[in-house]
Amino acid sequence: MTTHPTTPLLGPLAASPEWSIAPGRLPYALALETMATRVAAIRAGTAPEAVWLVEHEPTYTAGTSARPEDLLETRFPAVAAGRGGQWTYHGPGQRTGYVMLDLTREHGTVRARDVRDYVRGLEEWLIRALDRFNIRGERRDGRIGIWVADKARGTEEKIGAIGVRVTRWVSWHGVALNVDPDLSHFGGIVPCGIAEHGVTSLHKLGVLATMEEADAALMSAWVEVFG
Repeated sequence: MTTHPTTPLLGPLAASPEWSIAPGRLPYALALETMATRVAAIRAGTAPEAVWLVEHEPTYTAGTSARPEDLLETRFPAVAAGRGGQWTYHGPGQRTGYVMLDLTREHGTVRARDVRDYVRGLEEWLIRALDRFNIRGERRDGRIGIWVADKARGTEEKIGAIGVRVTRWVSWHGVALNVDPDLSHFGGIVPCGIAEHGVTSLHKLGVLATMEEADAALMSAWVEVFG
C-alpha cells in the first residue's frame, strides 16, 4: 500500500495476504483511495492480497443502502463509502480491518466466488477473535454484524460491524471491532439502520484490551477461518 505509510507485520501471516497496520489516525477519504489502488493492483496481478488494520478520525460513513434520515447529527464528516450496508461510525478506539482478497479462489473455509460465504467468514473471524477475550459474539438473522447478548437484562448490543464491496471478484472494505471508542459518537446516526439495539465495546464489557491485543486476536483468529 503505497499511498499511506504502514507498519508491515512479521511472521507467517505477512506473506499471503500481506498484513499491515496504518500508524496514527487515518482520514477516511485516504483509506478509500488506498483501497481502490490496491484492489486494482490485485486484479491486475501486480500486488498480493492484503489485510490492512486502521484507526480512523471520527467519521460517519454511508453504505449504498443508507437512508438520509438515519444521519441524525452532522457532528463529524459524513462520507459515501461505496460499500454495502447503511450508516456506521469509524473513530479512535475502533479497529477497522480492510480485507482485500481475490474471491475467485478459495480461502480456508471460505468458498470461491461466494460473497455470502465470504461475509459469513468475516463474521466468523470476529466471533473467534472475541472468543479470545471470553466474549461470546453472535450472529442475528437479518442483521449484519456481531452482537453480544446480556441474557440477565434481555438486551443485546452490537460490537462488530461488517460492510463489504466486491469489484470484479476482489473484496474491499471489511470489519470494524469496537475496542474502546467513545460510544456516544454512535448517537449521531442510526447504526446500520437499527434503532432498537445499542452498541458496545470490549472496554464496556470489562475487557480492558489494548489495540495491540485486539490486533493479535484478529491475526490469530484469521488463520482459523481464512487459512
